[in-house]
Amino acid sequence: MDIILVPGFWLDGSAWDEVVPSLTAAGHTVHPVTLPGMGSVDADRSGVHLADHVGAVVEAIDAVRGGVPVTLVGHSASGGLVYAASDARPERVARIVYVDTGPVADGQAVNADFPADAVEYPLDWDEFEADSLRGMTDEIRADVMSRSVPQPGGTVREPHRLSDDDRRLDIPSTVVASEMSGEVLRSLVAQGHPFVAELARHRSYEIVDLPTGHWPMFTRPADLGEIIVAALRG
Repeated sequence: MDIILVPGFWLDGSAWDEVVPSLTAAGHTVHPVTLPGMGSVDADRSGVHLADHVGAVVEAIDAVRGGVPVTLVGHSASGGLVYAASDARPERVARIVYVDTGPVADGQAVNADFPADAVEYPLDWDEFEADSLRGMTDEIRADVMSRSVPQPGGTVREPHRLSDDDRRLDIPSTVVASEMSGEVLRSLVAQGHPFVAELARHRSYEIVDLPTGHWPMFTRPADLGEIIVAALRG
């Protein structure tokens, strides 16, 4: 299976480096994506929009030869990107794996109130609560910070746009619950909570626990790889 790995905010394709060995050992072909504007701290991010990031994921799907179905893996804010890409190419996506994230509904943004004149959104550990940082040792945090790239402002404040074609809801999906437990997520679904409203619309999904903070690709990479491999076995 071809697996397209999409990092969340502030990260490039190398965020998946320690997850890749588990996937390739299981016989899969991996395609880590570095999104537009995220290749260097010196890149010009003033003209990068959310549609450019979604488009990069769609291009990665189209680049897989033979028109074969692929698996999309998205972390954090890229849950919305892989979901939107599946909306654009529902016939090409065999499964979606959401890593501590989930699908984002039409019209929703990560932060619609992010200032319109802000070109970039840099990583700041002080913005995160302790639960988000579980497992992030000082060494890991220093490493991530040293290679972090400011997020283009447009990708923070702009809303996702989806089509009226709901074939994306038939795509089997796996939610890797890390910062928030699977038990809590299932409870929110049962309550009809808006946080998981789009996930609840899916016709086939599972929630798998991987207790750690928000960045399991750094804190528990081998375990995350095994969960992805298991998800692909169905």
